[in-house]
Amino acid sequence: MPKASLAAIVKHCDKILRTRAIGDYDGAVNGLQVENSGFVTRIAAAVDASLATVELAIAAKADLLIVHHGLFWSPRQPWTGKNYELLRRLAENNVAVYSSHLPLDAHPKLGNNAQLCAALGLKNLKPFFLSHGRPVGFKSRTKITRNALAQKLAQATGMKPKIIPGGKEICACIGVVTGGAGAELRQAAAEGVDTFITGEGPHWTFALAEELGLNVFYGGHYATETFGVRALAAELAKKFGVPWNFLDHPTGL
Repeated sequence: MPKASLAAIVKHCDKILRTRAIGDYDGAVNGLQVENSGFVTRIAAAVDASLATVELAIAAKADLLIVHHGLFWSPRQPWTGKNYELLRRLAENNVAVYSSHLPLDAHPKLGNNAQLCAALGLKNLKPFFLSHGRPVGFKSRTKITRNALAQKLAQATGMKPKIIPGGKEICACIGVVTGGAGAELRQAAAEGVDTFITGEGPHWTFALAEELGLNVFYGGHYATETFGVRALAAELAKKFGVPWNFLDHPTGL
């Protein structure tokens, strides 16, 4: 059975994702969140670290779980009840957890935004949408109808998007920021796009999009963020010679 050093994988991830250089929300805790015995024989990738995805990783016989949303978005202390069960299941089954949030979003090749842009056929990408001092998304000039773009997005994510048709029928400058950037429509419009693709947003953004003259596509927070962990796990599997699989645990949100 092929195996790789956990330390070597973590070092590689931290380097290519620039984990220490890219700022993020405090709860992200990017990097290695839980250790194992030091070796990896199978990698599993999931959008979220939760008891459910840990159980899926155990069933898949993985000893490294790569996630976009890590264990510490909400307080975990004290380690009792379900928190203890989660920690116990990881320890008993020798499963390490590596999390990458904004560093993975922002990566120019493996990131959620770059991967979704590629799936949509967007080219000549420019950095877009500052977050924590750095652009995390991409924008592209093109010409495509709202309906055609909606079909491409649905095909890429497997989920029909919610559309706010606040702008023109022909989309000419498209910005992509996966996940939960819907509350930042003013920022997207100020950075020059007429169409904004993200995962989800609040109810009040409908009226705001109309006021801004902005087309908005909500493709699903989960559905738009499966791309990065898949690409990262595939990269690691190729480099370190271990198998990988994606653990699909959709939220529908």
